[in-house]
Amino acid sequence: MAYDVLITGAAGFIGSHVADACRARGERVLGLDNFDPFYGEAWKRRNLAEVSAPGPGTFDFEHLDLTDRGALSELVGRARPRVVIHLAAKAGVRPSIDDPVGYAHANVTGTACVLDACRTSGVERVVVASSSSVYGNNPKVPFSEDDRVDRPISPYAATKLATEALCAAHHHLTGMPTACLRFFTVFGARQRPDLAIRKFMRLIAAGREIPYFGDGSASRDFTYVSDVVGGVLGAAERIGAHGYRVGNLGSDRPTRLDELVRAIGRVLGREPRLDRRPAQPGDVERTWANLNRSRAELDYRVSTSLEAGLEHQWAWMRDAGDAG
Repeated sequence: MAYDVLITGAAGFIGSHVADACRARGERVLGLDNFDPFYGEAWKRRNLAEVSAPGPGTFDFEHLDLTDRGALSELVGRARPRVVIHLAAKAGVRPSIDDPVGYAHANVTGTACVLDACRTSGVERVVVASSSSVYGNNPKVPFSEDDRVDRPISPYAATKLATEALCAAHHHLTGMPTACLRFFTVFGARQRPDLAIRKFMRLIAAGREIPYFGDGSASRDFTYVSDVVGGVLGAAERIGAHGYRVGNLGSDRPTRLDELVRAIGRVLGREPRLDRRPAQPGDVERTWANLNRSRAELDYRVSTSLEAGLEHQWAWMRDAGDAG
């Protein structure tokens, strides 16, 4: 059977939501994941169970390491997807400092293998996840796609810059429409357990202190997952008109750490307790997405406020038995 779309990282946070959205449109979806042990496989299996629930479209799954070039090429050739959405990666700025080799292997070699399989299998177009971390400590805000991005401050950011360079070369050599999307601090249901919002919610609900790095002035462009999914699908539909493009997927509404913690406290009805710590190496001071290009070229729209998104995420955590 030929598939409409192949999604790498389909058992993960964003990947499972993209798979849901593709299925809701009646598409035939093939998901790939290697169950990287960065966090528990049980959470990823739960995501897959939700994506596989009865409904429109179809969802099939393959357990595969993307750096197994031969197995990946064989699978993509057999699946014959029209579109590949490559979301799989080793994520996390701080862990990449301890494991730069592992991050380079998974993120750079893995992407090279995906692009090569697309080339040899006649895929029509490809969408690849990048990250706002490529901007580093950019002094100019909001961050625009044409800003200078040659000073990454973590191995993770460096791997995402390398990913973008591979995609540019892939488009130049093959002519395949290729989109690189810079995600800005995505949150919502199924968020990874190590990420700040989910961790803070769990600790605050249990009456425990939360790790609070720096003075609270660092800010992030928090973006709700359903808005990001809309941007991913918009890129898959529209990249053919642009060839190779980089696009920001954010909210254009940066929030300080101290403001985020207060907002979580309001949603949970609890007063947060802080374990104050020094700022972490590799963390950027702020992120803020300029969305002019994504709005114009991808019809990207942000519809979920921070507080509404926090309420949705907290409701999911309670249902999932992860509420502290």
